[in-house]
Amino acid sequence: MSVFDSPAFENHEGVHSVFDEKTGLKAIIAVHSTARGPAAGGCRMWPYASGEAALTDALKLSRAMSYKNAMADIPLGGGKAVIIGDSRTDKTPALFEAFGRAVDGLGGRYWTAEDVGVSPADLAHARKHTRFVAGLDGHPAASGDPSPVTAEGVFRGVRLCVERAYDRDLKGVTVAIQGVGHVGAWLADKLHAAGARLIITDVNPAALAQVAGRTGATIVAPDAIFDAEAEVFAPCALGGALNADTLGRLKGRVVAGAANNQLASPDVGQLLFERGRLYAPDYVINGGGIINVAAEIAALEASAAFDPAWVESRLQRLMTTLGEVLDRSIVERRPTHEVADELAKARIAGAEAARRAA
Repeated sequence: MSVFDSPAFENHEGVHSVFDEKTGLKAIIAVHSTARGPAAGGCRMWPYASGEAALTDALKLSRAMSYKNAMADIPLGGGKAVIIGDSRTDKTPALFEAFGRAVDGLGGRYWTAEDVGVSPADLAHARKHTRFVAGLDGHPAASGDPSPVTAEGVFRGVRLCVERAYDRDLKGVTVAIQGVGHVGAWLADKLHAAGARLIITDVNPAALAQVAGRTGATIVAPDAIFDAEAEVFAPCALGGALNADTLGRLKGRVVAGAANNQLASPDVGQLLFERGRLYAPDYVINGGGIINVAAEIAALEASAAFDPAWVESRLQRLMTTLGEVLDRSIVERRPTHEVADELAKARIAGAEAARRAA
């Protein structure tokens, strides 16, 4: 299958396949759009079953980053990198150095950062060969781990959705969190502090034990999370959690979480709407981390210090945008994901038109 024939292609500006025989690096760097600025998005390492599966994931994630960055109103386009491999066994410093050379070869059209399976320590090796890496410490522009900021945005979004759906605050509300990795664990802490009751699951028993130990959360098996008696379902693991099989098992009226590409297909978003579920589009609610990264990139480019006040202002604006999406969904009687897609596309198209006119 040609990359142009992929259902996920959707007019990407560039798709770059990378192979380094010496280190075994096999990667795909997808650049969806640079209309609003250089493409930015994390690097994911995952043992994909095939090259086609890796390509599809890279394309979907890249497009989602374009939409996320547009909705967060930051001067970045969308891109994503995936490395084919098992992050538990296949990582080497040399592999990430090779990845750094590949990123540098794009000349700044793409900025990378951490994602699933990749840590700041890994990207420190990539940084030896390119300056287009965000999310590292040790310099005045450093933004630190973006996970807490992502979680803060998701927390505010969950709170907003609960207010809309139930006309109440979070105290006593039960939230079922699927995945308590970096972002999910931070989200659990914030929800617990706000008085919410938690039901959690993950494939990592140690992570579950840690989160449950400090929040009093109830632990359930991965598949059982969809049947939890909870007002809110918060998908914070990999994509595709919301599909025809799982949708009918959800008990609450709110779906709001940190995972990317939560809808297995667009028709699932339609079903959520028809069944009266309030769905916070993933790339809107989880934009906090990339806002943090954008502040670091801006500081690096200007040789300035990281500005947390700018991040906070964009987080507040992000919640305003989420509220606009929810309002338009009601007024226009359309699913929230359709409203968000339309807004994101309009912002990207406007930037592209301005670029052509310049």
